[in-house]
Amino acid sequence: MREIILIFMVLTMAGCTTVSEYTGPTLPVSAQVPSGEHHRVEAGETLWKISKIYGVDIDEIIRVNRLSEEIPIEIGQVIIIPGYSRKPALPVVKSLGDDFIWPLKGRIISSFGSHYHNLANKGINIQAQSGSEVLATRSGRVVFYATNFGNYGKTVIIDHGDGLRSVYCRLSEIFVQPGENIQRGMPVGSIGGSVRDKNTYLHFEIRKRAIPQNPLFYLSG
Repeated sequence: MREIILIFMVLTMAGCTTVSEYTGPTLPVSAQVPSGEHHRVEAGETLWKISKIYGVDIDEIIRVNRLSEEIPIEIGQVIIIPGYSRKPALPVVKSLGDDFIWPLKGRIISSFGSHYHNLANKGINIQAQSGSEVLATRSGRVVFYATNFGNYGKTVIIDHGDGLRSVYCRLSEIFVQPGENIQRGMPVGSIGGSVRDKNTYLHFEIRKRAIPQNPLFYLSG
């Protein structure tokens, strides 16, 4: 009988014990929302231009914001600028004279990262009429010139001096010479086809230290 009473007392005390409120798991430090300036994208801005405004590497902005390499940013989108704290006495300067311009106006028929002829596209393909002029997207120096670069046909590469290069493929004519310094907007050639594909379009790439970038993160409009 005594044992039964003791068991009853223990069960009664256990039932009265206060249970701590469950607040859910705690996120690790790496999963916390990163600190930094919040930038709302304005008309005409590109991800590259925003990175230049704040002096933050574009790859870091892409990583922190988990941006898709296949989708360009949109007007009104809020971008976190990691590690940046704006000082009221030093307003951000948004005037940059060395932005990238479109090398050719036309319809994009293959976007960055998509598959074209069973190959992952490392740039974009811009369709236009045969003979249309192709412009230098930014000032720089011609570091590569080929009259027959395999399936890419006539190809020109311009080094912009800051680790970035632009690549122009499938040209029918080339107007520049190796080693030549050219200004943004100057014609580098005209558009044509290739042995493999008779369609007339420009294959255009932007590379950062040889790594393909999404051109739509650099080209505005």
